[in-house]
Amino acid sequence: MLTVDLEDWYHVCGQTVPLAAQQQSRVMQATSSVLTLLQQVGVKATFFALGAVAEQFPQLIVQIAEQGHEIASHGWSHTPVTELTPAAFEDELERTSHLLTQLTGQRPYGFRAPRWSLSRVTTPWAFEILARLGYRYDSSLTPLALIGDAKGPKGPYCVETSSGRLWEVPPLVTSTWWGNLPTGGGWGFRFFPLRMISATMRAYLRNQHPAILFVHPRELDPTGPRLALGRVREFVTYGSRCSAAGRLGQLLQTFQFRTMAEQVALCQSVS
Repeated sequence: MLTVDLEDWYHVCGQTVPLAAQQQSRVMQATSSVLTLLQQVGVKATFFALGAVAEQFPQLIVQIAEQGHEIASHGWSHTPVTELTPAAFEDELERTSHLLTQLTGQRPYGFRAPRWSLSRVTTPWAFEILARLGYRYDSSLTPLALIGDAKGPKGPYCVETSSGRLWEVPPLVTSTWWGNLPTGGGWGFRFFPLRMISATMRAYLRNQHPAILFVHPRELDPTGPRLALGRVREFVTYGSRCSAAGRLGQLLQTFQFRTMAEQVALCQSVS
C-alpha cells in the first residue's frame, strides 16, 4: 500500500513557521506530482488528509477522491497527539471528518497521527476515541525505536477497546541485527538502497504481511522551500535525495498495490 500524508511543506512537528512562509503554499503542485505518478502506473493510494489543508484547498480533496483514491484523516492541525487533551483530539477528529465527508461524500475510516504520536502506553485513550467515533483502522504505531515500539508487530493487528476493535496497520521497516530501519518512508526511504527496500517488501509478502509505504508531497517537490532545522533535523526531514519520485515509481511498477481500506476489509474477512 502507498499512503500519502497530505500536508504542506512547512508542516514539521515542533517547528514554528512564520505566517509569511505559510502563505507560500506548495501542496497543490506537489500533490499534483504524486497524482500524475499514480495515474501513470494505475495505482490507487490512501491520502491521510490534514484538515487545515482540506479547508484551504477543498478542490484538492475533491480531485483526489474523484481519481479513486481513499481519503483518510491526518487530524486537523498537525499537532502531535501527545500534545493534545482527549477533548482536543476528539475535536480535531470530528472537524476533519465532517469536512472530508462534506467534500467527498464519504467519511474517513482511517487515521494517522502526526509524527507517529500514538502510543498504547501514553495515549491509550486515543484508541478508545477512534473506535467510538467509528474509525476502522489506525496507522500511527511504528516498530521503531525512539518514535515507536521497536518490539511492536510489523503486520496488521487488532487493538481491543471498550467501543470495539480497531485495526492497527504499521509502516514498513527493515529488520537488521542492530534494530529496525525506517525504510518504508521519510528519510530512510530516500536514503537506503532501493534493493533493500524491495527485498524487505518481498519478505513482508512471504510472511503474508502487507508492505505499507508512506510519502509526503514535499518529497516529490525538489524545488520547494525548506525550513532551516539544523543539520540532523534537516536530514531526517528531507533526506539525502531531492526527490523520491524515481524510486517510488519503480516500486509502483514492480508490486501490486491496494488502498488501506481494501486491506483492512481483507483483514476483517479472514479474522
